[in-house]
Amino acid sequence: MDVPETRYARTKDGVHIAYQVLGAGPVDIVYVNSSFCSDVELMWEWSPYAEWLRGVSAHGRLIVFDRRGTGLSDGVTGDALPSLDSRMDDIRAVMDAAGSERAVLFVIEDGAAPGFLFAATYPERVLALMTWSSQAKGTRTADYPFGWTDTEWDEHLASIEAGFGTHEWVQQWVGWLLPSMAGDTELVRQFGRLIRHSLSPAAALAVERMARDLDVRHLLPAIQCPTWVMQPDAGPLASGDEGRYLAHHIAGARLIEVPGSDELLLGVLIHLGDLLASVRDEQAEFDRVLATVLFTDIVGSTEIAFELGDRKWRELVSDHNAKCRALIRRFHGREVDNAGDGFFATFDGPARAVRCALAISEAVKPLGLQIRAGLHTGEVETIGDKIGGIAVHIGARIGARAGADEVLVSSTVKELVAGSGLTFHDLGEHNLKGVSDPVRIYRVDT
Repeated sequence: MDVPETRYARTKDGVHIAYQVLGAGPVDIVYVNSSFCSDVELMWEWSPYAEWLRGVSAHGRLIVFDRRGTGLSDGVTGDALPSLDSRMDDIRAVMDAAGSERAVLFVIEDGAAPGFLFAATYPERVLALMTWSSQAKGTRTADYPFGWTDTEWDEHLASIEAGFGTHEWVQQWVGWLLPSMAGDTELVRQFGRLIRHSLSPAAALAVERMARDLDVRHLLPAIQCPTWVMQPDAGPLASGDEGRYLAHHIAGARLIEVPGSDELLLGVLIHLGDLLASVRDEQAEFDRVLATVLFTDIVGSTEIAFELGDRKWRELVSDHNAKCRALIRRFHGREVDNAGDGFFATFDGPARAVRCALAISEAVKPLGLQIRAGLHTGEVETIGDKIGGIAVHIGARIGARAGADEVLVSSTVKELVAGSGLTFHDLGEHNLKGVSDPVRIYRVDT
């Protein structure tokens, strides 16, 4: 089995964090793992886990790492346990090192707390937050009756002290995570090896004491990103009330109770594709803005180029482009594309876009050139540095209808510039290729 290359990120306080990057795709997924299953190399030897990680990476570029004190990252001492701030910085350092500006955070168990803090502190870097079997507070109190009691914590810590890493202790953990596989001796052996390489016994006790003392309830209202709270609906890891608490206190969060015995490995993958698709759909809505699109191109460019020859034609096009760019900037437009002898630009004001087109038409006449131009106003989608959507399509089709020295606009543009002093001549309705309804087109009077 091919294992991704292990690299190291460096935190602000000089700690080295081991991480790996797997897969590719339109979205980054940063996996903030449980401390007990965290060794970025040995986790590939536990076959169900390796298969699951590859399943997650099918949905995007997966970034996995060992938090400080676990796996291959720098260790910590019992008298210098990492603060929540420093554990959050592990996430930042790994994202920076992996070149991830914005990502979906997938946090599980004790990885949730630093994930919550990161989402609240760096909202611009978190596309969405997904949690699994996560808590906001470690101990039970009157206002949080979901945590463990002091007695339950004492029993849990004592079990780690007495049996950490033994076959019986590991088999119990496998029974929690993957009940159907608890009787598979080889899988239990693989998981035990992973746990022992993730944490030392002292580190395991320190991690669980930090979980006991955890209280991040105050962070929940500050989380702004789309959030899905996933909880198993049965078995030892079921904690529906805690899931409902998280979903209630994180604005707009959605609670998903995952059925099935092998909850983590199967249940999450069932929902992951839908969740990421939902994020992409939401971002597409956010990335839609109202704009006026302008398309121009030189009339008779092929004939002119043939008459002038390559060198003189390139010089002429260079002069044309310089004038167009200067005027687009003057009228506060944004150049989107330049396809040799034409321009595609967007404007946040339709009147300025029309005046820019008229100015370009006049500016290129001394060069012996004539242009045609088309404009439309509508919602456009921003896709990286590109602009798309039906509004762009309509603007391009209107431009193709224009003749020499003509500036044509849709009825939408004409209506939006009422009172601007611009005048228009109605050319009637036109059926544009790829557009379902006829579009009324107007010529701008000069």
